[in-house]
Amino acid sequence: MSVQELHRLGVADLGRALARREVSSVELTRHLLARIDAQAHLGAFLARDAERALGAARDADARIARGEATPLTGVPVAHKDVFVTRDWPSTAGSRMLAGYASPFDATVVARLGAGEPGGAPGAGMVTLGKLNCDEFAMGSANENSAWGPVRNPWDAARVPGGSSGGSAAAVAARLLPAATGTDTGGSIRQPASFCGVTGIKPTYGVCSRYGMIAFASSLDQAGVFARSAEDCALVLSAMSGFDARDSTSAERPPQDFHAQMLAAREGAASARPLAGLRIGLPREFFPAALAADVGDAVRAALAEFERLGATLVDVSLPRTELSIPVYYIIAPAEASSNLSRFDGVRYGHRAAAYDDLLDMYKKTRAEGFGPEVKRRIMIGTYVLSHGYYDAYYLQAQKLRRMIADDFRACFARCDLIAGPVAPTVAWRLGEQADDPVKAYLADIFTLPASLAGLPGMSVPAGFGAHGLPVGLQLVGNHFAEGALLHAAHAFQQATDFHRREPGERQA
Repeated sequence: MSVQELHRLGVADLGRALARREVSSVELTRHLLARIDAQAHLGAFLARDAERALGAARDADARIARGEATPLTGVPVAHKDVFVTRDWPSTAGSRMLAGYASPFDATVVARLGAGEPGGAPGAGMVTLGKLNCDEFAMGSANENSAWGPVRNPWDAARVPGGSSGGSAAAVAARLLPAATGTDTGGSIRQPASFCGVTGIKPTYGVCSRYGMIAFASSLDQAGVFARSAEDCALVLSAMSGFDARDSTSAERPPQDFHAQMLAAREGAASARPLAGLRIGLPREFFPAALAADVGDAVRAALAEFERLGATLVDVSLPRTELSIPVYYIIAPAEASSNLSRFDGVRYGHRAAAYDDLLDMYKKTRAEGFGPEVKRRIMIGTYVLSHGYYDAYYLQAQKLRRMIADDFRACFARCDLIAGPVAPTVAWRLGEQADDPVKAYLADIFTLPASLAGLPGMSVPAGFGAHGLPVGLQLVGNHFAEGALLHAAHAFQQATDFHRREPGERQA
């Protein structure tokens, strides 16, 4: 393949090409930087620096020449702008952090890149820049960024999903083979579905949150966007592992998710690689309100899983509808606490004119935060206030445990759970701007797994109205990322939805 076609390759293929010295990381980086410039209208990138990226690419080529490479060395990546980075601006999509320079890299960034100072070498991926996102990761459309919306590469008049819309759009537009994201209530799975790429949110605690600008600490989790399950497995493996600096990090060593993905199921055959796999279909994930085009694509994908040997099992998650009020009490409550640190005193924006300290606080936060962030801070402060804590926040936490119990009961009958990612395909930019509750309701299928701390994926599964992508959601039990990736990989070996590119005519 010529250098001008390199953007069509995913992480695994590029890693092999770099290892065989068929292409250099510098050549690959120059090609992708040119594509990023040519598609700047998508609004996917908030920061890029060609010289810094090319310097990292030269270091990667030298590492490959010395025989010290990993399967990811020299492969380009970019990071959602909620991960702090020492060499790039870190804004979380907010004017509150305009111009902020972090003194350190987030653990996820360091592990994928050069590694931490004085620590083990990282995977050696080449950072191309920082990606646009909803402000402080609050949103489902990537329209809440202070720096402007991201546009869906399949239809520039539509949203890419959020909050990790910049990451999903960049991978879908073939600006880079992989990107990091975060998922608090569906912010990897939903944009992956809307943009026709593969995205995985691992079990809460698998990836360190150290250096991730917090939204809701008990829900935020780092994950990956890429073309395929195989690509996601390679990147997620490098990101995983215990981090003593994160008190919520799971005390587990780094995992080889790629090997787990490739391991054959006991009793399975090449024609039926999923033989013995039980996939639960919650009736609550297929309501009458589910758009027909989404339902048709998801059911066709499930039929393919059956042909691959899986057995479909009817199950129930009876508290699915309650996940919306539960999430929109717990997440804003945690956000109101986390965002109290942005007060104009220590770092970030400070109002230019004020009368006293209290006036500085008020004006700084009024100027620095956008409407959605202010809305969630106010909700969170309200539910935590005296007289309302027991009635709202405490009850939401009890329901959260009951939602987790519902999943536990399901996994007694099945190995994975499947259903749609979102009730519709991507909507038009501005379509829900005046009705935030409507946007909140679009998260109904992704919120339950987040509240339970479970791993989940979005796998390209077909196309709906207007030729727009539809994602199939797969949810596993705690630490079942290998099983998720194995099932998704088998499906992608039998289909080509994950290989489709924006601009192609979709049947």
